[in-house]
Amino acid sequence: MRGALALVLAAGCVALPVAGAVSEASPSGFLVTLRAEVPAKPAAAYATLTRVASWWGDAHTYSGSARNLSIDAAAGGCFCERWEGNSVQHARVLYAMPGSGLRLEGSLGPLQQMAVTGILTFALAPAGDGTAITLTYRVRSAPEAGLDRIAPKVDAMWSGQLDQLARALGAPR
Repeated sequence: MRGALALVLAAGCVALPVAGAVSEASPSGFLVTLRAEVPAKPAAAYATLTRVASWWGDAHTYSGSARNLSIDAAAGGCFCERWEGNSVQHARVLYAMPGSGLRLEGSLGPLQQMAVTGILTFALAPAGDGTAITLTYRVRSAPEAGLDRIAPKVDAMWSGQLDQLARALGAPR
């Protein structure tokens, strides 16, 4: 996995690798499941999650700058990137429950040009004095898409993004 993910345990704040990764993979789909614990309460974790420009990596944008990203955290809202007259809709918000979770539908990055459906969920739950964040990204398509070959790269990207979110929420590096 690219990047080191930190899992902050509420008891003792010991850094460990994130739990999870590609939990299913076939030519027609995959499921990435990742989990991290952070020292922020669920409401604060949700607020930071929805301020995507504060934690997203510049390398995973079309514009080269995460400052151009935003999430309108309401059903039908846009996870969008806007810069210099350009725009990209990365995903559409399906579910927004402050302090509890955020679910989006979208085929992010290179998946956008493929005929795939992706559902991205960030589930937040109290964990000791902090929050457990479980990220799942389920992608499906026709078998000829060969999604099992792409799954490890998508896992690496999401591992890095979750690490950045966890660090933005106070988890150690």
